[in-house]
Amino acid sequence: MSSSLLRPALVLGLLSCVGPFAIDMYLPAMPEIGADLGTSVAAMQGTITAYFLAFGVAQLFYGPWADQAGRKAPLYAGLAVFLLGTLICALAPTIGWLTAGRFVQGLGGAAVMVVPRAIIRDMATGHQATRLMAAIMLVISVSPMLAPLAGAGVLAIADWRWIFGVLAIAAFLSLLMIRFVLAETLPQTQRQRFDMADTLRGAKRLLSDRSFMALTFLGGFAMASFFVFIASGPFVYTQAFGLSPTGFSLAFAVNAIGFFSASQLAAGFGQRFGATRVVRVAVLGFFASTVCLALIGAMGFATLAVVMAGLFIANAFLGLVIPTVMVLALEDHGDIAGLASSLGGTLQMLAGGVMIAVTAPFFDGTALPMLAAIAVCGTMALALSRLVRGQAAVA
Repeated sequence: MSSSLLRPALVLGLLSCVGPFAIDMYLPAMPEIGADLGTSVAAMQGTITAYFLAFGVAQLFYGPWADQAGRKAPLYAGLAVFLLGTLICALAPTIGWLTAGRFVQGLGGAAVMVVPRAIIRDMATGHQATRLMAAIMLVISVSPMLAPLAGAGVLAIADWRWIFGVLAIAAFLSLLMIRFVLAETLPQTQRQRFDMADTLRGAKRLLSDRSFMALTFLGGFAMASFFVFIASGPFVYTQAFGLSPTGFSLAFAVNAIGFFSASQLAAGFGQRFGATRVVRVAVLGFFASTVCLALIGAMGFATLAVVMAGLFIANAFLGLVIPTVMVLALEDHGDIAGLASSLGGTLQMLAGGVMIAVTAPFFDGTALPMLAAIAVCGTMALALSRLVRGQAAVA
């Protein structure tokens, strides 16, 4: 990646961390929050589902807006909404208020997911775009290591509400970074006047593109495996394996190490072997590792070490899959990159939210339901990889 892209990669990565931090920093506190608010595990998992569903649906709005008004205005608005939701969470007296606050957080946090993808498409294509995406994913991937530890650190000196105080500060600093550091990448001459008919035509074009839909849902089920772990992992690791909030945070970080280490190889492998081939081989590895882990769990051998090792391997394969499918999905749709990014993001988040909702009733405090749901995600990703057309893409 050229030196001219290093600064925007860092800025976009830091902005994109706001959403993951809102999820990961919250995880060590979930059992404590549930006890404090007198609610159930399922209700606490519902706060995660609310965030993801809002996060997904809101992307339909930010993408077209970013194509019409430029990239910075939607970022300002999204972070302002995120800040409002964060304050609602910090002051929530009941689980209902907390769920509502998480929903508002998701509505705002969507902006810092969809708009950076469009900015990447503005700045680069092909293997260079994959490198830029991988560099951003490197920054984002640090958050699963740091955010839970930061949350556990806050819990060690204050109650769980201060976690949202820290997130509010992060949102405010992000607003300052957009104002003073991030350059606008969509010139006035390339902006598209919003037109509902054009938007519907663009959406129809995307929805009828088999490769776009396959890549989108492939990435969606790949990310859904993360979502399932995020919703169930805090309870499995603390209740079934007896870890403290800090212990859970360290175990959670192991997953991130596998993911971001492999993600840095995605562009090089794509250039050498072809992006589609990399996706298909990596998805096969993801499928095999998740199904094996679920079978081990069904046989009663899912110890903490086994689960951590299995998820490390599975997430390493995802590190090759996710940056590559994000780039491939947008490659043929540069003229509607904002819409393509938002529609793809919405469908992916909805897939993840649905997986959490479907699997939540089966949670019994053990690792097996979580591992089985992750294996389902691996199976769906494998099936979808067969539908991706054989483009060596990204030249």
